[in-house]
Amino acid sequence: MTAMRSVSLIGAPTDIGAGARGASMGPEALRVAGIGPALQARGVDVKDCGNLSGPHNPWLPPVDGYRHLSEVVAWNQAVHDGVYAELQAGRMPILLGGDHCLGIGSISAVARHCRAAGKKLRILWLDAHADFNTSALTPSGNIHGMPVATLCGFGAPELVRIGGFSEQSPAISPKWVRQIGIRSVDEGERRFVHEQELEVFDMRYIDEQGMRQSMELALATMDANTHLHVSFDVDFLDPAIAPGVGTTVPGGPTYREAQLCMEMIADTGRLASLDVMELNPALDEKNRTALLAVDLIESLFGKSTLMRKA
Repeated sequence: MTAMRSVSLIGAPTDIGAGARGASMGPEALRVAGIGPALQARGVDVKDCGNLSGPHNPWLPPVDGYRHLSEVVAWNQAVHDGVYAELQAGRMPILLGGDHCLGIGSISAVARHCRAAGKKLRILWLDAHADFNTSALTPSGNIHGMPVATLCGFGAPELVRIGGFSEQSPAISPKWVRQIGIRSVDEGERRFVHEQELEVFDMRYIDEQGMRQSMELALATMDANTHLHVSFDVDFLDPAIAPGVGTTVPGGPTYREAQLCMEMIADTGRLASLDVMELNPALDEKNRTALLAVDLIESLFGKSTLMRKA
């Protein structure tokens, strides 16, 4: 639990992998929404590492199925190095994105840390999208639609190899991932998700079985030697409550469903690293999406609506 109570905020202000501009302003919006003081109020030791730096967004068309590949590599290497340094220092990194392509750098650092420490890794991917595209499958070339596939070894070699991994020995296995809230998947991507046997709790499943059962299954079989990483794309949430994202998809979790999701993660006591991604203040209303994200992050750290005695 010590790592969880010593948190390092790492800003990654870029929209280099996205299809809309504005996620580069996400880290500052989260700070304005009070993420640091909110965690401190929960007894957390918070260190704000400031923002990483990297190349500007040239806003060019894709080349060989990838937009801005060299810039995406540079940003993800910076994220990897920043996240890994905080893990090595025994602190819990919270990556403030930035678009979701940065999950490649963040999770490769976590996977490297777990491999060295002999820990098992469980990844909860909270998102409207599966992010399991490849350069051959992508309709857009935007790399924020590819991070899960890349981490599993299906991506540009320069990205797959971040953290010292390889196509033969990638950062993660699809078996370590649980995707929650999915409701927008490209056709070729859908087939690939099934081929790789990714475990997906999509919105149909959540509608039918409820958030509680979905989370119980997603969190099952973890033990004291499990590092739990949560990659929280703000478009996981229904756009009626979280409009400040570049890729809104109707029909996402409600406020209460999202709170239950976060509270059940907190109950495990295993959370050890976190990404908060795709917040786009340019599309928000008076920073309400950032304020909601901070509210949900507080729940990851133990804020609960529980009033009755257990």
